[in-house]
Amino acid sequence: MESLNGIVSSVKILKYSERPLVYFKLDDVSCLIASHSLNFLADVEDGMKIAVGGHYNDRKQFVVSKYAVIGKTKIMMEFEQIII
Repeated sequence: MESLNGIVSSVKILKYSERPLVYFKLDDVSCLIASHSLNFLADVEDGMKIAVGGHYNDRKQFVVSKYAVIGKTKIMMEFEQIII
C-alpha cells in the first residue's frame, strides 16, 4: 500500500449509489474513493490537508482505501461554529 499527503481540491461525486464513487485531486494526483466515501464527504472539503493510503489503478488514478484528515474535520469545524 502506498501513501500520499496533500491538499484536497475538486471534490465530485461520480456515481450516486449506496456506496458513492467520489473523485478528488490531492495536489496534482487524481484520486477515487468508494469505501467510506460518505464519511469522506462529511469530513473533507476543498483546501483541507489529508493523508491517504491505497494503490494506483491502470488509468494512473490513486484508489483510496483509507484516509485521515490532518487537523480538524469539516464536521468538527461546523460543530464549533454552532457552540460559539
